[in-house]
Amino acid sequence: MDKPKASWWQAHRPTTRRLIQLYSALLHNACVKGFITGEIYKGSGKYLCAPGLNCYSCPAAVGACPLGAIQNALASADHRAGWYVLGIVLLYGVILGRTICGWLCPFGLVQELLDKIPTPKLRKSRLTRALSWLKYLLLAVFVAAVPLWYALKEGIPLPGFCKYICPAGTLEGAVGLLANPANEGMFGMLGALFTRKFVIMTAIGLACVFCYRAFCRFLCPLGAIYGLFNRFNIVGVKVDDGRCNRCGACVRACGMDVRRVGDHECIHCGKCMASCSRGAISVKAGSVTLKAPDMLCAGDSAGAPARRRRTGRVLWAAALALLGLALVWFNALDPAGKGGAPRAPVEAEAPIETETPAETDAPAAEDFQSDAPVGHEAGQRLEDFTLTCFDGTEFHLADARGKVTFINFWATHCTPCIQELPYFDALYRAHEGDIAMIAVHSSLVTKDPVEFLADKGFSFPFALDSDDAVTALAGGTGTLPQTVVLNRRGEVVYNKIGSVTAELLEALYDEASR
Repeated sequence: MDKPKASWWQAHRPTTRRLIQLYSALLHNACVKGFITGEIYKGSGKYLCAPGLNCYSCPAAVGACPLGAIQNALASADHRAGWYVLGIVLLYGVILGRTICGWLCPFGLVQELLDKIPTPKLRKSRLTRALSWLKYLLLAVFVAAVPLWYALKEGIPLPGFCKYICPAGTLEGAVGLLANPANEGMFGMLGALFTRKFVIMTAIGLACVFCYRAFCRFLCPLGAIYGLFNRFNIVGVKVDDGRCNRCGACVRACGMDVRRVGDHECIHCGKCMASCSRGAISVKAGSVTLKAPDMLCAGDSAGAPARRRRTGRVLWAAALALLGLALVWFNALDPAGKGGAPRAPVEAEAPIETETPAETDAPAAEDFQSDAPVGHEAGQRLEDFTLTCFDGTEFHLADARGKVTFINFWATHCTPCIQELPYFDALYRAHEGDIAMIAVHSSLVTKDPVEFLADKGFSFPFALDSDDAVTALAGGTGTLPQTVVLNRRGEVVYNKIGSVTAELLEALYDEASR
């Protein structure tokens, strides 16, 4: 009775690589409560690029996607060079190369799990090897050329690969957010672009069922970048030339389109070790052997395997301690995970003192008071706040009573946000004196908003929501753009995430003026 159980476990227990993949996926997405709240984590961790392909907009993601960061850096080329992002990616490449793809990439894990579905599999061939070069074309066009073109010619950020293709962004970001009931209002944002991306994601997912890691092999620009470092990366699969007899068994057993172990298509997964009858392949960090075949590596002493096992246990203990600390920090301790730093209590609203000449028919301040409950839903009164604008003035929401108020939440890294800013400016100019307006930049700053706005000539004020306090008041989730419209009594008549048009803004002004 015990033997079949032991045999089943031996056949199905996760390998060390699978455990590391699961560990990495959880570490990339340590803010697990984001799936419960439906909000994107926007803390300081988002300024650091994670090594694997993991969407910034995933509710649980605690770091930035390196591919998205590269595109954002290129989109900022009209203002500054993205040396920080370039340096991080170079560091990852030199140390790990495509070892990241084989061991640390969350979307790589998704592809391998899809491949577990029992179906006929497409075998590698000359065609698949030819298709493997397609990812370099996508890298050149959608990751490099498109962001640069829009930055230098149009002056707007447009991460081409993220916007038009990336299946990880669709799955982790869009689907991850839309799956939460708290974000049901986002369905109104969906259009042809989301439909196309959803179809692309589905097609890639199906391809991964029939073809091992299809996205990684044929389409992933991040894998193309890391592949450039495979020739000299420090950590990865290494071949002992003294033992190798050039039989080619390792290449035949590999699911990737490699021509030799360690070339630009190799993800250093180490599966080829089992196919080598001479024990010539091992996973190393420089001269240190991390994973070896059953027979001893060249230069190993008799006690080397036992020492590696002991070292592995110590490393796993340290890694689990780090994961536990990350889970506690991002889900319980980080102020950004609690909706921003605590803000000072809002004092009771003071009566608006005005001096109205007796001969005028201007409404008295009391006419604009509201008994509606405080909140951010339609019909509720938005809680008062004060922001210091980029021009040094202060915007007090209480001072806007008697005017129709527009609050726009935006960011320099948000293409739809930038495209709609002229509509707000035109509305403000058309109704100047009868309208109050402020554009509130997200706490996450990738490009200096003051520098960005310097030559735009907008006539309404802009401010930074440094601790996300105003975003929290308005019920924001971190998804941009978001527009809030208040009537003359400070009551919400419109509060939605998504782009607006000039016609919609004018209609909202008319509605709020009644």
